[in-house]
Amino acid sequence: MPHSIAVLVGSLRKESHTRKIARAVERVTPGLAFTPIEIGELALYNEDLDGSPPASWTTLRDALGKADGYLFATPEYNRSVPGVLKNAIDVGSRPGGKSSFGSKKPAAIISVTPYSLGGFGANHHLRQALSYLDLAVLAQPEMYISNAGKLLDADGSFANDDTKQLFTKFGAAFTAWVERHHAK
Repeated sequence: MPHSIAVLVGSLRKESHTRKIARAVERVTPGLAFTPIEIGELALYNEDLDGSPPASWTTLRDALGKADGYLFATPEYNRSVPGVLKNAIDVGSRPGGKSSFGSKKPAAIISVTPYSLGGFGANHHLRQALSYLDLAVLAQPEMYISNAGKLLDADGSFANDDTKQLFTKFGAAFTAWVERHHAK
């Protein structure tokens, strides 16, 4: 049975480049079972609500706790991660000492932008936060996806073989990373 991977996409648009890129990774990574986690309706994190959390928090925390690993796909807003993704991380990691992410679980990051820098700032801010949460973040290959609108055709297929090879290499590395962290 494949390991379960919770997918958190930092863009709310249904047809965002980031969402399409995450789906493309899923298609070339058959060894893992991906489950998208919708984060757009999460109540903003407020410590005052920890004693009686909103249902959306409980749903997210349960999904994160059950996952064997995580795929974070993020656009870059102002050289960082979008607020919706940061909020999901805050909700999932609180209250302090009770993180739903779980210690040492494997994770991977893909940053996506239609521009040329590949979401470098968002990728590194996210990597720093996930490391603080004690997740085992895949180091190589790094996925800074530039010019995202040109990499996939309208039907979601890869626009060229180089892109498909990059994504396939990433999928294989992430699968091996997850399996390594769950070896018995």
